[in-house]
Amino acid sequence: MFTSQSNRCFRLKVVISLKFALVFLLSITINRHHHQCSSNHPFAALLTAARFDGNLSFDNIEHASKDFGNRYHLMPSAVLYPKSVSSIAHIVKHIFNLGLSSDMTVAARGHGHSLEGQAQAFRGVVVDMESYKAAPPRITGVDYPYVDVSGGELWINILHETLKQGLTPKSWTDYLHLTVGGTLSNAGISGQAFRHGPQIDNVHQLQVVTGRGDVVTCSDEQNPDLFNAVLGGLGQFGIITQARIALELAPTKVKWIRALYSDFSTFINDQERLISSPNSFDYVEGFVVINRTGLLNNWRSSFNPRDPVQANQFSSEGRILFCLELAKYFDLEDVDHIDREVDNLLSELNYIRSTLFMSEVSYLDFLDRVHVSEMKLREKGLWDVPHPWLNLLVPRSSIHVFADEVFHNIVKDTSNGPILIYPVNKSRWKNGTSLVTPDEDIFYLVAFLSSAMPFSEGKDGLEAILTRNRRVLEFIQSSNLGIKQYLPHYSTTQEWKAHFETKWEVFLRRKMDYDPLAILAPGQRIFARANAFRQL
Repeated sequence: MFTSQSNRCFRLKVVISLKFALVFLLSITINRHHHQCSSNHPFAALLTAARFDGNLSFDNIEHASKDFGNRYHLMPSAVLYPKSVSSIAHIVKHIFNLGLSSDMTVAARGHGHSLEGQAQAFRGVVVDMESYKAAPPRITGVDYPYVDVSGGELWINILHETLKQGLTPKSWTDYLHLTVGGTLSNAGISGQAFRHGPQIDNVHQLQVVTGRGDVVTCSDEQNPDLFNAVLGGLGQFGIITQARIALELAPTKVKWIRALYSDFSTFINDQERLISSPNSFDYVEGFVVINRTGLLNNWRSSFNPRDPVQANQFSSEGRILFCLELAKYFDLEDVDHIDREVDNLLSELNYIRSTLFMSEVSYLDFLDRVHVSEMKLREKGLWDVPHPWLNLLVPRSSIHVFADEVFHNIVKDTSNGPILIYPVNKSRWKNGTSLVTPDEDIFYLVAFLSSAMPFSEGKDGLEAILTRNRRVLEFIQSSNLGIKQYLPHYSTTQEWKAHFETKWEVFLRRKMDYDPLAILAPGQRIFARANAFRQL
């Protein structure tokens, strides 16, 4: 009797175990991650570990296979929604300890604004950084104030918090609905960069989780090599979990100005004069006007119905035009003399006088201006389209040759998005970060912010835009103009070596120090997980 009952109990346990195993296998198979049973799954221990603070989901993962570029859709095995930095460190360390017996990778995903799948991890783990909020932004200091923020915090939320105390970060991107960790992993360049440098120049301290699973605090004084590696490091050396951002007094109002040019040399000479002058505007950008009509094509340039770019006030007679965009910050007590100051600055410029347009907006509305256009596009279902953007850093010495071939030939018939162009002065920027720029002090950011029209197979369709991008890149490669990609995307190690040039050896050494198994940021396609040791 005892033996019979034991056998029945044993069979019952086997059946129950098989059912649980079957359910687990089905869930893993659906998510494209194949293992024989739950006990062999590399994250099984994490699901029950007492010190694991967060939710590792194998079901709610579809969003992690998409990004703003909307061209790459790589399904992960799981998404981590961390509640603490230890949960991020734990999962990275777990994979690191598995060594080469696992090909698992980890990608930190912020607001998903990457363009080429950089924040995706095929069959790996995506860390949802927006769900990780260590604490609300905390402002400290009087003479040199700063704010401590989570790496998953959006810049727009930081702005709202700092403005409550009359403060603001110094440097921005044009779009504020991005995470701190995301922009600091690249650079964070906008119209303020000529004065304050990119966002990576305005960080005092970071907390990161390295590819070994270590939690490290770093700054110029403490672990400076890691600090510089992570800034502009494309996520290759650590996941940014906290950042200390420099602040300054915030203005309340902005004079927002636009004017058109028909001559490219005059346009860039004025831009360079503005970024070199000690008394200038607070923001200097510009863009190229090429056959642009409709909301989708003007999503970034929504300004005012009387804006010359919008209102057809000026007849271009088929010529390519160039729009200078400026901003001057001020406070209410400066209102009596701000107009005079702006007039004096404008009097030195050589724009087409009849095209000048000026508006007065709040500082918040100016910085968050792109979000207004985003909402309009979302209402029309035109935001979640493919965005085959191409961002370039063009040396001053090459800008005329580049403009002649690209603006007047390769993209002369385009009408699918803004083309930004404005100079910065690198001599004022911090040295030693992982950011790659042209060798010259003054170079131009040229950004082709294309949006592929849904269901279009013509010149506004995805394939036509990609073809134009390839032509631009082929021209750059063949012309030897010293141009670099910003937000770079390459598919081979040789291309990455050419991108980094003399920085490649430092980049390799830092990779070996901080992520020797190539666990982090696989979507950048710099190092293959299985070949990590051979490459290093």
